[in-house]
Amino acid sequence: MAVVRDFEELAIFQKACELSKKIYPITQRGELKYDTRFVQQIRAAVGSIMDNIAEGFERTGNKEFLNFLYIAKGSCGEVRSQLIRANDLGYMTKEEYNYIQNAVSFQLA
Repeated sequence: MAVVRDFEELAIFQKACELSKKIYPITQRGELKYDTRFVQQIRAAVGSIMDNIAEGFERTGNKEFLNFLYIAKGSCGEVRSQLIRANDLGYMTKEEYNYIQNAVSFQLA
């Protein structure tokens, strides 16, 4: 079994990066870009996923890492909730919503 030396090698971190790349363009267009508080909130939540995976990996021990993965999983739930709100408010198309919801529904732990 290969040893992971850096959090950037983790598939889960790579998926979180991809999710972030999908969220940012949507928050930069249409009516959503004018809802600055909402944009800040969803960007913070999607960033929290990546950041908690990285921080947990850099801690000592699997127990701490697992705790940070649970926090990252909570941020995934927050992003999913915000996507529902964005969809309900007409900030994105149904196709965009489905595409991103599928990306954010990955399992962390």
